Amino acid sequence: MSNGDDDPADASEGADAADDGGDAGESAETPAPTLPEDPIEESLTEYLDEIADRLAAAESEADLDDVEALLGDAETGIEAADLPEPDEDDEDADDPRGDLEARVAELRDGVEDARGPYGSDIADATETAAATVGDTEWTGDGHDDVAAAVASFVDAAAETVDVDAGPDGDETADLVAALDAVAAGVADADLDADADADDIAALLDATDDLEAGLDDAEEWDDLETHEQLRAQGYYGVLGHYKDFPVEWAALKEHEARGNVDMILLALDSLQSEFMERHCLEAFERMGKRGKTEASVEEVLGRAEKRDRPAIRILGKMAAEEATDTLVEYVSEDSNPQLQKVVFKALGEIGATEAVQPLANQLDPDGDTEDLVRPHAARALGLIGDARAVDPLADALETDPSDDVRAAAGWALRQIGTREALEAAAECADERSFIVSTEGEKARDALDDETEPAATA
Repeated sequence: MSNGDDDPADASEGADAADDGGDAGESAETPAPTLPEDPIEESLTEYLDEIADRLAAAESEADLDDVEALLGDAETGIEAADLPEPDEDDEDADDPRGDLEARVAELRDGVEDARGPYGSDIADATETAAATVGDTEWTGDGHDDVAAAVASFVDAAAETVDVDAGPDGDETADLVAALDAVAAGVADADLDADADADDIAALLDATDDLEAGLDDAEEWDDLETHEQLRAQGYYGVLGHYKDFPVEWAALKEHEARGNVDMILLALDSLQSEFMERHCLEAFERMGKRGKTEASVEEVLGRAEKRDRPAIRILGKMAAEEATDTLVEYVSEDSNPQLQKVVFKALGEIGATEAVQPLANQLDPDGDTEDLVRPHAARALGLIGDARAVDPLADALETDPSDDVRAAAGWALRQIGTREALEAAAECADERSFIVSTEGEKARDALDDETEPAATA
């Protein structure tokens, strides 16, 4: 048990000693102060002064327990005392009861500061250090320093508690396991604040050294962004370059080489709109080459915020993982620009789950705008599912918009079944050029199917 530097007993320095007093150093042998039978402000102040002296002289947890019991008596006396009440209209008026209660609270804080330290404090600090080691991203040098600090701590702890000296290896998991073992060993030792004070003090010193070592070890967050990128090899692809900034030049090279992880690294590290735009454009140009679990997760997170460039990228990647999210946006008639991008992406993905939702958007009596319905028809053509033939044929026959009808004819040709081609061929003689063109192409495709094979 140790007393803090700011001893509450200082507040009573110079006060008169109690009638039965001795000096502070002999308080363990001095009879406990007695609460006055009819306490008044002066007697209560003297009583608290004596308690402060006993706190200053306390040498064990038992002594502190006695002080705490005396403070309980003091609170009882203050509550029962007939003390003058302050004038509510005068903010500067004396408040004897409040002053005495504040003194008790101060002494109670002093008792808490003087208690311990305990074995549980060591265990808690060790567990906190283990969490820091496991949760922090260290640089290479930082990891080496962490490993050295942990090994030194475990060796020191092994001199006091039952724990194997040193971690089993230098991997982060090994270091965390070693610290957890020390925390468990300290808890099992059931150290007593008085009887094992020397052991606790030694462990505290070792814990302080560990915390200092972790504080000094280099984290990735301590590095400048360009230092992090250099350490992870981002600039390693550069030879002679003419594009500035150099991050952009490196990005182009990583795109050419298909280095998806490096593009993601730049997207995460380089917090500028310029580099963000170029990273996303790189993924869009790469298409399926840029599709990895990590890149889809990153882009899908943006798409879930209705980010149209991200949705376009998912389409180019043919990312099936995005289907459920994109289908939810199909019916957002209040946002036609979003719908156009979503329809195309679903078509490029080949999302058969989107066939019915997209077919619903072909209804000319619905809320979907004329400029959006052609995109729904084309998406159905890209998906190529035969279930879309009937709704597309209906749109080709009845929609008032030539753009929608032409898109429906194109989509039917993409599906390419005989039923689809026959439906599209029905419009070959239409007056609308864009509609009749699709019909003629469908009719030619049917003719090619029925034309007999050439004989040798």
